[in-house]
Amino acid sequence: MKKLLFRKLLSDCLTFFFITLISATTIIWVFQAVNFLDIMVEDGRDYLVYINYSLLSFPKIITKIFPFALFFSFFYTLAKYELNNELMILWNFGINKIELINFFLRFSFILMLIQILLTSLLVPKTQNLSRELLTTSNVDFFESFIKPKKFIDNIKGLTIYADKKDNDNNLKNIYLKKETGSGNFQITYAKNGFFKIKGESKILVLQNGETINGINNKFSRFNFIQSELSLAQLDSDVIKVNKIQETSTLNLISCLKRYFNFDLTRNEKPKSGEFIQNCTEENLDKIFKELYKRFIVPFYIPILILSSLCLIIKSKENINFTKYRLIIFLIGFGFIIFSETTLKYIQNTFYLNLKIFILPIIFLITIYLSVYYLTQKNFKISKKL
Repeated sequence: MKKLLFRKLLSDCLTFFFITLISATTIIWVFQAVNFLDIMVEDGRDYLVYINYSLLSFPKIITKIFPFALFFSFFYTLAKYELNNELMILWNFGINKIELINFFLRFSFILMLIQILLTSLLVPKTQNLSRELLTTSNVDFFESFIKPKKFIDNIKGLTIYADKKDNDNNLKNIYLKKETGSGNFQITYAKNGFFKIKGESKILVLQNGETINGINNKFSRFNFIQSELSLAQLDSDVIKVNKIQETSTLNLISCLKRYFNFDLTRNEKPKSGEFIQNCTEENLDKIFKELYKRFIVPFYIPILILSSLCLIIKSKENINFTKYRLIIFLIGFGFIIFSETTLKYIQNTFYLNLKIFILPIIFLITIYLSVYYLTQKNFKISKKL
């Protein structure tokens, strides 16, 4: 009977948690997807690329919402149970409050592991796939982001301007500037331009124009009746090197291991970036911060659940219950903020960061011992009465 009651309460908490998590994530995802649409159209990407890119951002949003949705759901459900006198059913069966706390605490470690799996495996993978999706996709909608009387520089090394553009994407009075490296450039003027398919790629056909080449401060020019620009060769201005948050967890750990093994044993440093992308001494603090987000922030999940369970220490009959409930909510919310703000104190020093990394363990033990003492104290008082 005891397990049945525990599972009923846990089921209600998790049901509300999943509803809150999915609802909040979907709302944020929709707003973000709208912003992505503007960026993709301006960047000349296919709508299929836009859809895939938007969907790949979903896991990252989930991990951001996860802690708050969890704390709010457990806090709300426990408060509702107390206000509806449903917790009295448990206490009337002779259940000690610490038994309920231990049951929820054990389950919180499962949720913590789920969050670690999401942040350390799924999110970096999807973020990396997002980057690859942009860097490997062609600029298929080149014509869609050309706006009349507006300079467009979304394409890497290329600036384009068109005085007029009709409904068929035919262009008038076109200006193109192409960077060819080492300060060299090519400027093209054309009276007319239109898009067509040639082979398997799309090209921009320019008519009745002039091209000026600037090479090593020497200039040459020639006129043409028709010239072609292959859009398949163009690349949008997207960073191709993976960011720290897109690097796999294994690579980040290997990078730290290599640096600190060398520093501690031989007083040497590994060659910068050898085999591992982003593995440089300048990036060590960023790597520590990323690992903190992936492994340490999830440790605050048991703390948040334990904080919400503080609601059962006092009953609604207590005259200060409303104020007490508000304090518990602020404490839980404070832990969420604290888990994120401690990022700025992380540096590239291992032992200093270790102190920050063990903080959630200290918080968890302290809160548990405090809750254990208060529940046992109240239990002894109630038995005497």
